[in-house]
Amino acid sequence: MSVPVWLCIPFIGMLACVALMPVLKPEWWGAHQPVVVAAWSVLVVVLYAVVYGPAASAHMTVSCFIDDYLTFIVLLFGLYCASGNISFEGDLAGSPQVNVALLAIGTILASLIGTTGASMLMVRPVIKMNSWRRERAHIMIFFIFLVSNMGGCLTPVGDPPLLMGFMNGVLFTWSFHLLPILILNLVILLTVFYRIDRKYYLQDVAQGYRPDISERGTKLKLDGGHNLLFFVMIVFGVVLSGVLPGMAAFQDGSGNVKGIHIMGDIVLSWPDLIEIGIILLAAWLSFRTTDVSVRRNNHMTWGAIKEVAVLFIGIFLTMQPALQLLKSRGAELGLDTPAQMFWSTGLLSSFLDNTPTYLVFSTTAGSLDFSSGLHTALGVIPPQMLMAISAGAVFMGAMTYIGNAPNFMVKSLSDENGVRMPSFFGYMKWSILVLIPVFLLDTIVFFL
Repeated sequence: MSVPVWLCIPFIGMLACVALMPVLKPEWWGAHQPVVVAAWSVLVVVLYAVVYGPAASAHMTVSCFIDDYLTFIVLLFGLYCASGNISFEGDLAGSPQVNVALLAIGTILASLIGTTGASMLMVRPVIKMNSWRRERAHIMIFFIFLVSNMGGCLTPVGDPPLLMGFMNGVLFTWSFHLLPILILNLVILLTVFYRIDRKYYLQDVAQGYRPDISERGTKLKLDGGHNLLFFVMIVFGVVLSGVLPGMAAFQDGSGNVKGIHIMGDIVLSWPDLIEIGIILLAAWLSFRTTDVSVRRNNHMTWGAIKEVAVLFIGIFLTMQPALQLLKSRGAELGLDTPAQMFWSTGLLSSFLDNTPTYLVFSTTAGSLDFSSGLHTALGVIPPQMLMAISAGAVFMGAMTYIGNAPNFMVKSLSDENGVRMPSFFGYMKWSILVLIPVFLLDTIVFFL
């Protein structure tokens, strides 16, 4: 299906509003954000109907909600609930050394419980430990770089693109091939972060800012720790959603995944329903088994999750023509080297959903008739090529606030807790200055 480029105008308009309105009209944007999102969403639905007809537009809209948005927002909601019921208290103050350790721990956790899970689990402790600091935005920016993105590269649980690869025949442990790239990037970024954080730390101390530590020694207290079990429960649900579709019991005679028929070829599959049920049960149990004082200590509100839910339904819907344009013309781009795949997948993943972007470029690589490599459902893909596509999809989601699911959630929670985060373009200034040199080094060392 040929998609006219001008159908991407609502997506561009949506991104422009997310980037500019919080700077130009912050109060107006805060009050009218749902209206603006609804306007761009309705526009793309109407324009799509004009080009392809009302039936195709309805199909696109329902497919976006069922196939993309529903499991996304349910997963984010479940992790938000579980993390909000865990309170970390103590006198461990946010110093450069402590912050480096926290970022390293979060990066490792991301491959075990996913970038979204690690972000939701670690973001509040990091904010709390640095609450005495005046300059904190850089801490959360590097948090997004590492915990919310790069750390998820080692397992299919870590980030949705790798789960998509696993569902298409890539071995579960194959992602360990990305470990050398992660180690290189982690060492560089933590070194850069330490130097920046130490500079701001010394400035804060010189200006009289001090952590509230009345006694010597370190006392740490974890309330609601049993909610870690609900994190495991949620991760289990996500893994099931990737495993069950390949089992005969969940397939019909034609090999299609069974589920509830919605319209046309849109099906809410049983694996997705099981995942949603497990996540919602974990969220409910989290609230039922945790004292309200824990949430009060965390200053937990629903503002951040509401903002993400509203913005991303608009982003997911308006990006559909752009994704369809990429799918229809991806093979025409002439990409046939790992370096080209790394940058193409990565730059598009900075603004589009990285899962379909990964699928488009891995399918393109599988169609190039390589004689040796990994045998997947998408074709034979050389290891270096798949590494480039995987790294691009996972790493470069850190380039913008909308590049990966937890990025904007971390920003919203930071804003809600008094951390003055940069604007959309302000964040991109950081990502361009810090990450682009790292990605260029990755290209030279691993993909040429």
